[in-house]
Amino acid sequence: MRVHILGSAAGGGFPQWNCNCFNCAGLRTGSIRAKPRTQCSVAISADGSRWLLLNASPDLRSQIFSFPDLLPKGGARGSAIDAVLLSDAELDHISGLLSLREAQPIRLYCTSRVFDWVFASNPVFGALNSPEKLRVTTVEDRKAESIGCGLGVEAIFVSGKVPTYVKNPPANCDGAAVGYKLIDRATGSSLLYVPAIKQIDERFIAAAAACDCLLFDGSFWSDNEMEIRGVGTRTASAMGHVPISGPSGSLAQLGGLRIRKIYTHINNTNPILDEDSAERREIEQAGWKVAEDGMDFTV
Repeated sequence: MRVHILGSAAGGGFPQWNCNCFNCAGLRTGSIRAKPRTQCSVAISADGSRWLLLNASPDLRSQIFSFPDLLPKGGARGSAIDAVLLSDAELDHISGLLSLREAQPIRLYCTSRVFDWVFASNPVFGALNSPEKLRVTTVEDRKAESIGCGLGVEAIFVSGKVPTYVKNPPANCDGAAVGYKLIDRATGSSLLYVPAIKQIDERFIAAAAACDCLLFDGSFWSDNEMEIRGVGTRTASAMGHVPISGPSGSLAQLGGLRIRKIYTHINNTNPILDEDSAERREIEQAGWKVAEDGMDFTV
């Protein structure tokens, strides 16, 4: 399957419009070696003509124009986007759906929990909930199914955060966040996409080990990164993300995986964005790469 990174930053992008942290200021002034990034989304195809989107970021319109394979190929109207898979209900993962409202019906995959939060309880996104615009399939934990386009999909429920706009959430929030395992039906190769995860357990590690490639949550280097960078006091875990560093971080917990590993969904404060930083060297020496907009590879 072909994988194209449309956007690789966390919410707000990089540089973030209202942020003057070391990274954002450094990118604007050229004092650090770094690349700008739009908000996280990925396009995947097994046949090169029909594409699946993993999340729909607020930057989706510009991302489509940056990647001509998604543009209409003929006729007055059309799209190469065949389906959208939502990993959660966060605004930076769903807002791009509004940019697809003029399209022909698009297949949408999400958990029942995410569907309720995004569409059933929200009048703005509820306007998209019609057969003329979206054809919704709810996914279940570890249930594999064919998604068309030569691809299979398996949703893997992970520990995540309830979106801040959800008032009075239920005690059981299973399905708030998922990872998606995409399988190329012709070759058997697979990719696991996990842009947000709060905790890593043995069940998840086993699932990742069975894949060829892991696109994983690289939002924060440390749990107290926002405070260190002087832009807030909320921790990574409070925002639904396991940090990269530390004994419980992803670098340590996933170090035994002998697969292709790529960090994505990178917050503007994360020092790995600075290509000359010690943190960047540390993850590269551990066998990880850092996703960037326009990265294109096959699995």
